[in-house]
Amino acid sequence: MYKVFANEHPIILTNILEEEGEHRTFLLETAPLVDIFKNMGKSGYKRVHLYHKDADRLLPLLFERIKVVLAAGGVVKNKEGQILFIFRKGKWDIPKGKVDKKESLEDAAIREVEEETGVSGLSIDSFLMKTYHIFKRRNMYQLKETYWYAMRTSYTGKLVPQVEEEITEVAWKSKAEIKGIRSNTYENIKLLLP
Repeated sequence: MYKVFANEHPIILTNILEEEGEHRTFLLETAPLVDIFKNMGKSGYKRVHLYHKDADRLLPLLFERIKVVLAAGGVVKNKEGQILFIFRKGKWDIPKGKVDKKESLEDAAIREVEEETGVSGLSIDSFLMKTYHIFKRRNMYQLKETYWYAMRTSYTGKLVPQVEEEITEVAWKSKAEIKGIRSNTYENIKLLLP
């Protein structure tokens, strides 16, 4: 089972058929994806299940039907245990970005955090998870597959938002402050928060 977010609502890729109640079920191979993405969050599309009998084919079948953008990012902690956040388009987010051709996922994650925040001296502790969300660019729906890494740094310098990426603020947030952020962040980012 995989969870993909579209308009902050879950699309569940599953090989288990459940009776419809609070969700609608479509066959993954023939589902009207554009209509589903367009209508997520509206009546009848608060949660959708895309079904295929073979669990190993769920992601490959979806990837055949939509352009996939590979991204990487980091959940960065400083010496005080605070987590690094960016503020973009009215929401708190975690730094991430598109992986360049011939770039490793780890290198892309570090590069993107540095570019978006001005933080340096980053090191990766471990891989955390992958998240998936649907977005629209140039009038076309795309799927962003993001690889997330736990990172740390002893950086204490100035935080510099990458304004050309519409980032208006960069901040270290404590566990107590993160509780308040949950109401103004994305569903896939909530999966990464303590």
